[in-house]
Amino acid sequence: MQRMESAGQTTARRTAESGHGAFADRYILGVPARFMAPRLLFLGAVAFLALFGLTMIYSSSSITALSSADADYNPAFYLQRQLLFGAVGIVLAFVIARFDYHLWVRKLLVVEWGVTLLLLLLVLTPFAGSDAYGATRWIQVGPVNLQPSEFAKITLILVAANLISEYYEGTTYSSRELLTFFLLGVMLPLGLIFMQPDKGTVTVVAVTLVIMLYFGGAPGKLCVGILVLGIATLALISYAQPYSRARIQIMLNPWSDPYNKGYQLIQGLYAFGSGGVFGVGIGMSKQKYSYLPMAYNDFIFAVVGEELGLVGTLGMVAAFVVLLWAGLKIARYAPDLAGQLAVVGCTFIIVAQMLLNVTGVLCMFPLSGKPIPFVSYGGSSIMSSLMLAGVVMSVSLQSKLPQTEYDDRRSEWSVTSAPRQESFVGEPTPRSARGTSVPLTGTPAAAQPARGRFTVLGGGRESGAGCTGGSATSPEQLRREREMRARVNGARVTSDRQGRTRIDLGPSASDRLRTRNHGPEVRGYDDPTRDRRRDRRGR
Repeated sequence: MQRMESAGQTTARRTAESGHGAFADRYILGVPARFMAPRLLFLGAVAFLALFGLTMIYSSSSITALSSADADYNPAFYLQRQLLFGAVGIVLAFVIARFDYHLWVRKLLVVEWGVTLLLLLLVLTPFAGSDAYGATRWIQVGPVNLQPSEFAKITLILVAANLISEYYEGTTYSSRELLTFFLLGVMLPLGLIFMQPDKGTVTVVAVTLVIMLYFGGAPGKLCVGILVLGIATLALISYAQPYSRARIQIMLNPWSDPYNKGYQLIQGLYAFGSGGVFGVGIGMSKQKYSYLPMAYNDFIFAVVGEELGLVGTLGMVAAFVVLLWAGLKIARYAPDLAGQLAVVGCTFIIVAQMLLNVTGVLCMFPLSGKPIPFVSYGGSSIMSSLMLAGVVMSVSLQSKLPQTEYDDRRSEWSVTSAPRQESFVGEPTPRSARGTSVPLTGTPAAAQPARGRFTVLGGGRESGAGCTGGSATSPEQLRREREMRARVNGARVTSDRQGRTRIDLGPSASDRLRTRNHGPEVRGYDDPTRDRRRDRRGR
C-alpha cells in the first residue's frame, strides 16, 4: 500500500471535503496555495538556517582564525569561505531546480552514478585521497578539499527513488532485477563510503533509504526489521574496531578520560551549562577561546547552546521541523512516486544528519563527525545541502493541478467545422417556397445537407415533402401539423377536410351575455349557481 497520496487522489479528497475546493481556489503569487505555501516554507527554512549558520560560523571561528597563520590571521576567514561555497551551492541548486527532476531521476542517473563511483574510488587512491582526523574522506583539489561522500548522498537517494518507484508502480523490474540493481547502485557506493571509514554517512543514508522504502509501499514490519538488523550490524562492526569502540565508551562516560578522548564532549557540556535558558549572547561564548575543538564545525551546536541558550537550540531544531513538514507537503503533491520518494529522501537525510550531530554532542549517540546541514562550516556540506534543496524545488515546480473528471468531460467537447443546415423558429419563408423541400432519404449523400449534432425540425417553414420515400405530404397531415403548431402557440384552430384553416375566436361578448343567465363568464368557474351558494355560505 502506497503511503503517500497521489496528486489526483489528494485533489479529489480535498475537493470532496471542502465542498467546492476552497483550499484549492486560493492562490499565492499566481500559484495554487497547496503548492506555493509549502514551497515558500521550505525555502524560508533553508534561508533561515543558512543565514543562521553564517552568523554562528563567524561567531565561533573568529577567535580561532584570528590566531591562525593558515587563516592569514583574518577573523572572517571561515565566513568568507563559507560564503564562497554557499554561492556555488546556490548556483548548483538553481540549475537542479530549473530542470525537470525526471532528468536527474531517470535520464542522467547512470551518468550521476558513474561520476559518484569514480570520486569515491579516487578517495581511496594515495595520489588523490587526503587524510584528516584518522580517516580518508577528502579529495585535494588545489587549495580546496572536497568530500565525495557528501555528494554521494544525493546520487544514492535518486537511485533508490528510481528503483523503488519502478518496482512498486511500473513493470520494468522484477524482484531479482531490483535486487541486482540495488546491490550495484546502492550497496557498492555505500561499501566504498564505509571503507573510508565514514560510518556517519552510512548511517544517515541507510536510515533514509529505509524510510523511502516504507513510503514507497513496503510493509512496515519489513522496514522495521531491516532497520533493526542494520543498527545491530553497525553496532557490532563499530564495537569490533578499537577507534569506534572508544567512541561508544566515551559516550557512556566522558569523564573516564577527561583530558584526551572525552575532552571535547566535556567542553561541549560546559558550553550548554554556561548558556542556560537564554544564553550569554551572540559572540560572547567563552568555550570558543581554544577550549572547544572544532567549535565552528562538529560542535557548533554547543556554541549555539552557550550563546543563545535553550531557546536558541530549540529554535534551530524548530526550523528543521518546519523544513521537514514543508518537504512532506511537497512530496504529498508530487506528480508521481519517483518525485515523492526523491523529496522524502532529500528532506529526511537533512533532518537525520542534524539529529546525528545533535545527539552526539549531547552524549546520546556516539560522535560521528557529521556537520549540521546549513549551519556547520564545510564547503562540501553546504553545497550538498543546497543541492538537496534544489532537488526538492525541482519536484515542487513540476507539481501541477491534476486533470479532474470535469476537465475530462470538457476535453470531450468538440466544435465541428462542417457546414450545417440551421433552422430557426419564426424564420420568414416566402410563400412560393413553402410547398417544396429537400428530401433527406433516397438522395445521394453529396446532395443532402450537412447536419450538426443538434437539429431543429420544422422551424417556421412548412415542408411540402415527406420524410420517407420522397412522397408528398397529404393535406390531412398538413392540417394536423398546423393545428399542432397553433395549439402550442395558444390559439384555437380548426380545419376542414380541404385543409382550409379557421381560427375560432369563440362567441362575441354580446352573444356570451345573451346565452348565459348568470352574468358574464368568469374563467375557472364552471357552475355559477354552485359558486353563488358557496358565496352565501361564506357570508
